[in-house]
Amino acid sequence: MVHRSHADLVAEQSQSKSATSALTASWRRSMLKHGLDPGDRRRPERLSQPELATRREAMERFLHVAAPQLDQLYNLVCLSGCNVLLTDSEGVVLDQRMSEADAAQFRDWGLWQGADWSEAVQGTNGIGTCLVEGRQVTIHRDEHFHTRNIGMSCMDAPIWGPDGRLLAALDVSSARADQTERYNRLISAQIMQTAKAIEAVFFRASFPDARIVVASDEEGGDAAMLLAVDKDDLAVGATRAARRALGLEREGAIRPRPAADLLGREDEMSGFDKAERAAVARALARAGGNVSAAARALGIGRATMYRRMARLGLGEK
Repeated sequence: MVHRSHADLVAEQSQSKSATSALTASWRRSMLKHGLDPGDRRRPERLSQPELATRREAMERFLHVAAPQLDQLYNLVCLSGCNVLLTDSEGVVLDQRMSEADAAQFRDWGLWQGADWSEAVQGTNGIGTCLVEGRQVTIHRDEHFHTRNIGMSCMDAPIWGPDGRLLAALDVSSARADQTERYNRLISAQIMQTAKAIEAVFFRASFPDARIVVASDEEGGDAAMLLAVDKDDLAVGATRAARRALGLEREGAIRPRPAADLLGREDEMSGFDKAERAAVARALARAGGNVSAAARALGIGRATMYRRMARLGLGEK
């Protein structure tokens, strides 16, 4: 029986019209679209230090916010010899956490800051395929496109920016021979949780003057469904999950809308009545409860003021 090499199997599946799995689709992109050779054993290319510094500077605020979450994730997986990496939207590694004892090995594999792990360069891999498909993926050992990478298990989750666009990939990679698929599933769940936490923290940091509202009333609902609401109770920002659930603009700035309209939390009073009630209440407060003084401040007569107070449910102070 002839034993086929990994490269031969990838090449055969990439050109098979009957192979329709998501993995095969990625292999096909790697070979036919990007012209890669599965047998290529060259290390991933790395940016120069000035190029890496420029990329890190462009995402400095995001990296600062994400750092504590990376530390926490690494503390959970470090004993298994894993490497925690955070990339930009193009698959370039910007930050990482690993044991000093494993550093030389990870550097040799190319799992290092400045390395380009885009699918266009490295073929099917956790980071690159996660970014291309915009979803959580696990690429386990011989599911990788390049033969040199088949000893690795790579688990990734996408991180979406406040503008609804793909911002980064969170990766945990390991090359331990005893790394099982079952163990990978446990790590993957933690990666997704951490990715959502980074996304939420960065969203909050991106709207420092807004009130952040969870846009889900369901018990155990998606914690990533967040709205940023300004002082006028208008929704001025939304996470990707909230955009999808509420039918908002898919990417970019959102058109400000009343938060109550989006959340379906309406009461009997209309928006105009709420605004008028707030204005009358403020005038009364500033006038120390003196109705005549409040009416003068609003530019209306005393009788009109009384009628409005009655209609709006504001008793004389």
